[in-house]
Amino acid sequence: MLVELSKAQDIEAGDGTTSVVVLAGSLLNASQTLLTKGVSSHVIPDHVTSYCVSLLGIHPTTISEAFQRAADRATKLLEEMSVPVDLSDRESLLKSATTALGSKVVSQYSSQLAPIAVDAVLKVIDPKTASNVDLHDVKVVRKLGGTVEDTELVEGLVLEQKASHAAGGLSRVEKAKIGLIQFCISPPKTDMDNQVIVNDYSQMDRILKEEKQYILNICKTIKKSGCNVLLIQKSIL
Repeated sequence: MLVELSKAQDIEAGDGTTSVVVLAGSLLNASQTLLTKGVSSHVIPDHVTSYCVSLLGIHPTTISEAFQRAADRATKLLEEMSVPVDLSDRESLLKSATTALGSKVVSQYSSQLAPIAVDAVLKVIDPKTASNVDLHDVKVVRKLGGTVEDTELVEGLVLEQKASHAAGGLSRVEKAKIGLIQFCISPPKTDMDNQVIVNDYSQMDRILKEEKQYILNICKTIKKSGCNVLLIQKSIL
């Protein structure tokens, strides 16, 4: 439960995972105390002491309802003492990011990493309408051999695959019009495992021509779109 709680906190806020686990552990410890809390033996007859002590602990439903009321009250108090932050107020966002980094291993680099984190988030949201951010829209690429000081924000996509210069691959394209496709540029295949038996050379030649024409039609469609950079999720031929 604590692991799932920590994951939920990380997804929702991106920080405070340790605090939420410590707080949850304290609440569970308090719940255990309340569950085992009984009535003193001197207030009831001796012959029913063990029976009453085992049954007169606070009921779990009562404890749960009390925690819910406490959570509602705590939420109200936090809302009263909180200071709204406008997403267009970059200085306030920087202070929040710096505070969040203060308890991390890289706290000494917070002055460098905080602006990068704030700018990265602001690039993938609309500050006028956003209430949260999908962190999957920000990709962190780790590289060996560098230091934290080498961290930089790239306003775009970083492709980790190396360009093949021997095949004329480009490493820089300005004003790129990017096309994304999620299918193979290859002859079509059947959904089931079937065999095609060809017993005539003319039929074989016809099949090869049809395959070439199929691939040519795909290439013409891609060229017609006007893209000069094509990202393919699957294979070519």
